[in-house]
Amino acid sequence: MIMGDASANRLGFVHTFTPAAPAAGPASAWTILLLHGTGGDENDLIPLGRAIAPGAALLSPRGNVLEGSMPRFFRRLAEGVFDQEDLTRRTAELVAFVRAATAHYGLDAQRVIAAGFSNGANIAASVLLREAGVFRGALLLSPMLPFEPTKPPVLDATSVFIGAGQTDPIVPVAQVERLAELLRGAGADVALHWEPGGHGITQREVGAARRWVETSIL
Repeated sequence: MIMGDASANRLGFVHTFTPAAPAAGPASAWTILLLHGTGGDENDLIPLGRAIAPGAALLSPRGNVLEGSMPRFFRRLAEGVFDQEDLTRRTAELVAFVRAATAHYGLDAQRVIAAGFSNGANIAASVLLREAGVFRGALLLSPMLPFEPTKPPVLDATSVFIGAGQTDPIVPVAQVERLAELLRGAGADVALHWEPGGHGITQREVGAARRWVETSIL
């Protein structure tokens, strides 16, 4: 595992990298890009990555933006109100990191799955809506609609799992449904999974995500 060393910093983000397990079967050909929520770091979602695709390579960056002392992947102006200029720039920054990291670690750039929670899910959704082809698949857990694209991307070869809470106090149900609608309209194969709770990740949601990875990706 590489954690925030000089080579990692040169790729643009402090991050951890765990190579794939050679004997892991189909999962060993894939990389899970783990994108934490507000206040998290590069270690937060490692257990999630191991649970949804055992044996896959895990690439986990720490967001470069600080809100107080809390890392994030892009700035917000208020709860649920995003700094769109910063989101555009930080989305390009993350795409550049993914491309640099796949080359640096010798990974298959066509087999990257993003798995993000909250702020991490939002920037993953921004990548999907701006840069088709960066992710073969994406798990968006408690996401919001980051912006309304003026031109929809072409996501015909992309599978997306959206997990959300029906009583989430941060993310309105209508926003989740609009995000799913936009992605489907762009050609993505979208699975929308609802939990009865709020803004978090449940074991049932993780189980559903793992089954989705096994049936829709691997």
